[in-house]
Amino acid sequence: MPNTYSQISIQAVFAVRRRENFIIKPWRDELHQYIAGIITELDGKSLAVGGWKDHVHLFFALPTSMSIADLVQTVKTNSSKWINDRRFTHRKFNWQESYGAFSYSKSQRDNVIRYIINQEIHHKEVSFQTEYIKMLKNFDIAYNEKYLFEFFD
Repeated sequence: MPNTYSQISIQAVFAVRRRENFIIKPWRDELHQYIAGIITELDGKSLAVGGWKDHVHLFFALPTSMSIADLVQTVKTNSSKWINDRRFTHRKFNWQESYGAFSYSKSQRDNVIRYIINQEIHHKEVSFQTEYIKMLKNFDIAYNEKYLFEFFD
């Protein structure tokens, strides 16, 4: 859309179906780069992509032509296909249907980028469940535990 401008920074978080630890070191960085490329192809700006064995964090400037839901769904669909085509897992790979999305001001970008890049260190001390619930609480988002990600701690 010509003459349409915005600066909306979104962090989206989603997990592997059944929270399996499928996203392993030999191909994790390649997956994150692939996801960043999807965001770029959708006319978004990838600010950071990272995660751990069972989930990913995307931080991006939302394109003016897409909703958050459409962007996340496209990323999940294309990255699942990419993982399955390369047979990185011993059975079919899928993301869970749900996701979380959180907005940040431009002044918060550097902190969010650092946080996402340091996921491996972060998850030595904090579980994904604890991390995700803290995010929901920090953003004052009402939630029902039975509809959260499948947590198997």
